[in-house]
Amino acid sequence: MLDRAIEVDDNLIDSKSSPFIIAEVGSNFNQNLDTAKQLIKIASESKADAVKFQLFNSEALYPQKDGLYNIFKSIELNPNWIQELKSFADDLNITFMASCFDKESVDVIEQSNVLAHKIASSETTNLELLAYIASKNKPMFISTGMCTIQDIDNVVEIFKNENCKFELMHCVSTYPAKTQDLNLQTINSLKQRYKCKVGYSGHENGVVVSSSAVLYGINSLERHITLDRTMYGSDQSASIEYNGMINLVHNIKKIMIARGEEKLGHVSPEELIVANKLRSHIKK
Repeated sequence: MLDRAIEVDDNLIDSKSSPFIIAEVGSNFNQNLDTAKQLIKIASESKADAVKFQLFNSEALYPQKDGLYNIFKSIELNPNWIQELKSFADDLNITFMASCFDKESVDVIEQSNVLAHKIASSETTNLELLAYIASKNKPMFISTGMCTIQDIDNVVEIFKNENCKFELMHCVSTYPAKTQDLNLQTINSLKQRYKCKVGYSGHENGVVVSSSAVLYGINSLERHITLDRTMYGSDQSASIEYNGMINLVHNIKKIMIARGEEKLGHVSPEELIVANKLRSHIKK
């Protein structure tokens, strides 16, 4: 299951063919266990490689008088559901992952023996949390939305010091993100500066841009999924539904085939047959 994106012996971030595709549930399950399971099923049926949730303790993030506390409290994932959701994902042969926002949540998710962690853009500057997650010595996917170069430098230093395998993910943290703000060429800049694998975490409408990101040699791709984009929730409009996810996976596979190899001057046997016919009037 993870072998396609991850080398065996726990060397997890090394795509061998098409990108490792992560279907991000986020808060789109609307605190309903059955909805969460439906989204896992959608992720599996669309042939995504992993399904991901967000796990946090609102009390550990914001004081109750802060307006953000009520927002996060209303979208919390019940930690008592984790093992049931992971078992459900395991039965559907899809990797279960989570982005944790506090140490307590890291401990909870570690009990379910996840194979990798994802760092949300909001937590990329939370160096204490990142050091704690890095100490678990599991592969990390790290989103870089809202981050300066110094922010990313700090993150990379932590994971390199811990000798922890990581992958950066280019990300623009607006929901939905405008096409003109996506700047996919940043993927190449991340590769050049940090000499690491790079993925793309997209929040734009549709699947065209995410499909195109494959041409930049991304190693992973993350998109939010939903049962219905008109459902209540802040992330729904930047998500894709079942058919969209199927189209995305199909597009990526087709683009990977079309990308092929560099064969300058190569004439295929099929082309040669056509050439002999169409050039038959040309004197040798």
